[in-house]
Amino acid sequence: MRKNKKRRIYRQFFRWCFFLVTVFFITFLLAGGTALFSPKTWQHAGDFLPKLESRLPAIQQPDIPLQVSTTDRLSRMLFIKRAVDARIDKEHYVKLENIPSDLQKAVIAVEDSRFYSHHGFDVESIIRATLVNLQYGQIEEGASTITQQLVKNLFLSHEQSFGRKGEELLLALDMEANYSKEEILELYLNTIYYGSNYYGIGPAAEGYFGKQTQELKLPECSMLAGLPNAPSLYSPYVDFMLAKKRQFVVLDAMVRNGYIDDSTAESAKIKPLYLAKGAK
Repeated sequence: MRKNKKRRIYRQFFRWCFFLVTVFFITFLLAGGTALFSPKTWQHAGDFLPKLESRLPAIQQPDIPLQVSTTDRLSRMLFIKRAVDARIDKEHYVKLENIPSDLQKAVIAVEDSRFYSHHGFDVESIIRATLVNLQYGQIEEGASTITQQLVKNLFLSHEQSFGRKGEELLLALDMEANYSKEEILELYLNTIYYGSNYYGIGPAAEGYFGKQTQELKLPECSMLAGLPNAPSLYSPYVDFMLAKKRQFVVLDAMVRNGYIDDSTAESAKIKPLYLAKGAK
């Protein structure tokens, strides 16, 4: 009898504890406790870790395989903001508010027209590229979004392999979970290579046109937006006529995406451009 009575007491006790725990979690979730499981919440934990040593973005490092440990890869995934901060050139960094809207729209139009609707990767482009790559048995065609290009430029080697593309995709998803679209675009514009040894929009604006970024006009913005596709070829210091042809492609893309009308595009195409060092 005593044993049965004790068992009933224990059962009632555990049931009461279970009830209290359940009530606590329900109240916690209703009060906004789901934020605990948000990736952004965990980024603050990285502030308590030792600060990472500043390093050049991968795009500015020698074209050799980057040796990265599994621990470093895991840390980068968990604390992406900490990793990004260590790769940014803060001296020449330009805030998005100081980057002309025309330049932002030009880059999106020609590089990633669905930038604001995808979550780091473009399924339609991936399917098309996957079919091509499977046909050849290797990476022949890319489908990189602005977010994917950003993580590649910051962290990854130039190796064309399925493993590297997989890591690129995971990091892109991580970026989208922890940064706004505006922050991602700002980071991209400040890390991309514009040719002639200019990395980032600040040095490119100064190097090509002798201007501060906020002073750029549509003709200049559209030329700069076209350079990252093939910077060693499209640099106006290398081949001005090829750079102009690429500028036309950018302006036409802006028209197709509704950013400017035909007359504005045609006007920008014939406006003279004055390079800081003179074209070859």
